[in-house]
This record gives sequence, structure tokens and C-alpha cells, in this order.
Amino acid sequence: MKFISESESTRLISHESAFEAVRKALIAAASTEAKVFPAVIAHASYRQNTFSLKSGSTPDLAGFKVGSFWPDNPAKGRPRHSSTIFLIDQDSGRIGALVEASAVNAYRTAAADAVAAETLARPESETLAIFGAGNQALFECCALARILPLKRLHIVARNRDKANAFATNLLSCGLKLDIRISMAEEACREADIIVTATPSRVPLFDPEWVRPGTHIAGMGSDARGKQELPSELFERAKLFCDLPEQSIQIGEFQHVREKIERGELVLNAIGALLEGRCSGRIARDDITIFDSSGIALQDLYIGQFLLSTSKVPTNS
Repeated sequence: MKFISESESTRLISHESAFEAVRKALIAAASTEAKVFPAVIAHASYRQNTFSLKSGSTPDLAGFKVGSFWPDNPAKGRPRHSSTIFLIDQDSGRIGALVEASAVNAYRTAAADAVAAETLARPESETLAIFGAGNQALFECCALARILPLKRLHIVARNRDKANAFATNLLSCGLKLDIRISMAEEACREADIIVTATPSRVPLFDPEWVRPGTHIAGMGSDARGKQELPSELFERAKLFCDLPEQSIQIGEFQHVREKIERGELVLNAIGALLEGRCSGRIARDDITIFDSSGIALQDLYIGQFLLSTSKVPTNS
């Protein structure tokens, strides 16, 4: 079994490599050859400690990712989130590789939104509104700034001190943006792109605040009951996600599942758009929405990239 440690995977990953791996994974997810199996959302001995298991396979890859959330960890000097990728040896059925991927997971999640934004956002987009000021929000901003000519950033966060710290971190990462800490309405009304990176269970903004031509990416809804976007907005937007059958179960579109199943709303996989099998933005004023609930194929493809790049030996 090959083992890649957290420090090694962090050294090897980049926004560029995550983008390419995730793009391939999203295309594979929309094919008939790949499979993504229902996510398992569970809790540990103490109910506040939760973990998820997401699995999938392609003709060349099979495995799963375990992601955990331990909210009390910061008091012990540990991060709340952790992530581990397991790749299965398809000849033997044994675990062929284990990849510690907590930092990698942040790159992977941001990459999915960047792939969608490159395809759906207006290419001249300059103003980003980010809801949330946590670790993932930082990666989202960096990933989007790599592919779009961003000049302005509105940070929307409940905690002002956390928002200020986030702004400082962005500057230290070399992002040359006009950064403002804003209220939700101001941020939405000025944004070309809106990204939500929170654990919210209620909509974060009013649908009427979203101006024509905006692209929206929601990545916080990954379990039943979570919600970041106002469902009323879906009626006048073009809807995309990483995997429709998962998005309507645990993603943002769980709240309009019946309408999608009845055909009243059309939801497309972003992979189908990347392959030219459906249309994306047609008019400048189109509102586009991408829901990223996170799928195992993203982890498997990134794990494969890390293995191909690493010099780690095989363990017995």
C-alpha cells in the first residue's frame, strides 16, 4: 500500500493541478461509465462529531473519501476538518493507496467552483461576493482569481473580527483586490459572481438582490437540511451541479427536488456542459447557478494525480 502524508500531499497540490483533476472528474461523473454511490452522512460517539463517506468508480479507479468535522478540535490545537482518500487496488481488492488530504480537499472543493465559473461566468467578471470567512472561503477566492480578472471582493460574514482576519489573510496570499467587508445586500447588488461557503440552513440573501448576468456558486450544502441560496431564484436561472442525483438529495437543489423530478426546473450536470451536451450561458443577462455538493470522483482523480507525482514507496 502506498501512503501519502498530509505534509506530502500539501506540498504536491496546487490550484492548477486541482483544477485539471477536478475538471476530468466532473466530465467523468456525467458519463455512463463512471459511478458515484450515495453518500453516507454519519456521526461519531458524540453526535456533534460528524463524518461522511463518499465513494465512486470509473473503469480505471475505485475508492472513497472520508471527511470528518470535529467542532471542538480548535480548542485542542487541531483543525475542525480532516479528509482521507482511499484508492482500492482493483486487482486485489485491498487498499492500494491512502492519501491524507485535508489541505488537498480545500483545493479540490475550490477547483470545482473554478471549473464551473470558467464555463458559466461572464469572462469579464471583476467583482466577487464571498459569503463566509473561513478556511474554504480563502481557497475559493484564490481559485477564482486565477481564472477571472477579479478586481473587487466583498466579504460577507457574521463575525466582523473574523472577516477582518480573512481580509488580512487574502492580502498575505498576494491577491491584489479592493477588499471590502459588506452587508449581504450591497455585496449581491454589486457582484458579478457570488460564492457561498458556509454551513447555513437558511438562505443567505434575497433573490431580488441578484442582478442579471450574475454567476452563483454554492458549496456549503452537503447534507439534508442545509441551504444557502434562495429557492425562488431558481425559477429565473440556469441550474447546474456536480451530480444531479446527489444534489437533489443533500445539495442545494434538495429544496426543489419535486419540481426537478416533475420537469418544472431543468438541472444539468456541469460535466455535460463541459462536453457540449447542453447549453450554458447564452445571453449576457443569464443568471447561472452551480451547486457543488462534492463527489468522490473529484477525490479519486486528485488522489491519482498525487500518486503519479509523489515518490513515496509502497508499504507492506
